[in-house]
Amino acid sequence: MSNTQDDNYDELIKYRRQRAHETLAEIPFLSKQGFYNTAANRLYYACYYAAVALLLKNHITAASHAGVKTMFGQHFVSKGLITKESGRAYSNLFDYRQHSD
Repeated sequence: MSNTQDDNYDELIKYRRQRAHETLAEIPFLSKQGFYNTAANRLYYACYYAAVALLLKNHITAASHAGVKTMFGQHFVSKGLITKESGRAYSNLFDYRQHSD
């Protein structure tokens, strides 16, 4: 990759990490107001954005939410870089989001 492409890639990773942090920050307010389904949705998206950033940082791409879940499991959970419990939590949030949407 050229420097411009590297810079764009780094900016995309930074953006995804920022979105993860911002989305996570929404959850206490939503829960306090009783919006539990929305809070769970935001928790899923915070994890999704963080997973995308991690994949991008390692030059792994995925074309869908299911693809992100698969690549995350294959490259990080199955290799012990992310705990199985965290992998299950992300998978459960993915399933919850699918059913609640």
